[in-house]
Amino acid sequence: MELEMASMASAIGVSIPVLRFLLCFVATIPVSFLWRFVPGTLAKHLYAGLSGAALSYLSFGFSSNLHFLIPMAAGYASMLLCRRYCGILTFFVGFGYLIGCHVYYMSGDAWKEGGIDATGALMVLTLKVISCAINYNDGLLREEGLREAQKKNRLIHCPSVIEYFGYCLCCGSHFAGPIYEMKDYLDWTAKKGIWARSEDRPSPSPYVATLRALIQAAICMGIYLYLVPHYPLSRFNEPIYYEWGFWKRLHYQYMSGFTARWKYYFIWSISEASVIISGLGFSGWSDSSPPKPQWERAKNVDILGVELATSAVQLPIVWNIQVSTWLRYYVYERLIQKGKKPGFLQLLATQTVSAIWHGLYPGYIIFFVQSALMIAGSRVIYRWQQAVSPKNAIFRKMLTFINFAYTLLVLNYSCIGFQVLSFKETLASYQSVYFVGTIVPIMFILMGYIIKPARPVRPKAKKSQ
Repeated sequence: MELEMASMASAIGVSIPVLRFLLCFVATIPVSFLWRFVPGTLAKHLYAGLSGAALSYLSFGFSSNLHFLIPMAAGYASMLLCRRYCGILTFFVGFGYLIGCHVYYMSGDAWKEGGIDATGALMVLTLKVISCAINYNDGLLREEGLREAQKKNRLIHCPSVIEYFGYCLCCGSHFAGPIYEMKDYLDWTAKKGIWARSEDRPSPSPYVATLRALIQAAICMGIYLYLVPHYPLSRFNEPIYYEWGFWKRLHYQYMSGFTARWKYYFIWSISEASVIISGLGFSGWSDSSPPKPQWERAKNVDILGVELATSAVQLPIVWNIQVSTWLRYYVYERLIQKGKKPGFLQLLATQTVSAIWHGLYPGYIIFFVQSALMIAGSRVIYRWQQAVSPKNAIFRKMLTFINFAYTLLVLNYSCIGFQVLSFKETLASYQSVYFVGTIVPIMFILMGYIIKPARPVRPKAKKSQ
């Protein structure tokens, strides 16, 4: 068996641990499909948790489930013993343990060299545990004054141990997400809310959407396997890279980032297929006639939305969608003081939390600080766009193109840090193009203080109204 895996791993150019992970990861699709046929709510919770634990064991070994158990136990204990502060306690304990695992395993280096460990799955699990505790904490608050997301996701009653176990490890969905809420998981399992069956609301068929996600996964993997030999990450350490001219180095940075993204597109397409076929990915019916099922809860990326983004502000909406939503609900919005507008500090704090969640490598931190600058600069250009009269269509289109080109430049420049990870390599790659992706956003931010567009004039309300 080991010999067969070695030959298979060699044929597709990955290590045996990575191949084992990929096989277990793809297995989440049939495992999630079989969930549909498990009778009874309690049995479904047990199947969800046990199947996730089994896939983790086969993929990462027995120690993985021990790692998962610690934040899960800490989160549940805080909900039982200290409901008033369970959200903040779970946040710091969960992130503290995750950071410890990042440091101990140095998972970023392992991933660069083709290795794999349970840290990636622990990252997803940590966010699920934290959101569950915060929502249970929100159950103590009065509904008045709560944001819509808080009203929708808050938990009045503590979930049982079996429910919590099933939610955390559901059918291996913790491998790569997407992240979902405890309340949605409970409604899905009990067939309540949008999952309730009736004559007027039949159960949606997931098969076409699942097939679409699988075809997308196959295309993404094909593109990645074709591009990666032409644009290896090791090139940034080779003398030939520094012999090239400025424009060729900048083009290589773009192609390196473009190539790396297809790997993530593949991973998220597989997880999308898994969550769709289970039924959990269902998010309601469209307004079209006849209505069509929508699967937005399973969606983690909009490929064209990323590659053709006309503003950096759009990127969190189309890239790693469910994690971006989590960061907005549980970090960004909760840092905004009542009666005040969010500013750069809330954005920077959110990006810093995202960087720490990925790991303590300098490349991650630099990338997410760069992302905050990128988004702030893009907002300046967007404000200029909005201030231009619709009559001046040519100038408005010029600003739209500038924002598109700006996003393309700064994103692919910044993501080199996310790939190479080390401070020295990140700095060298940025320096090779004269820090253009750092200087340009700062220039636009400073120009935003100088060129302040007038606010769009709103028509005054009639006195008779």
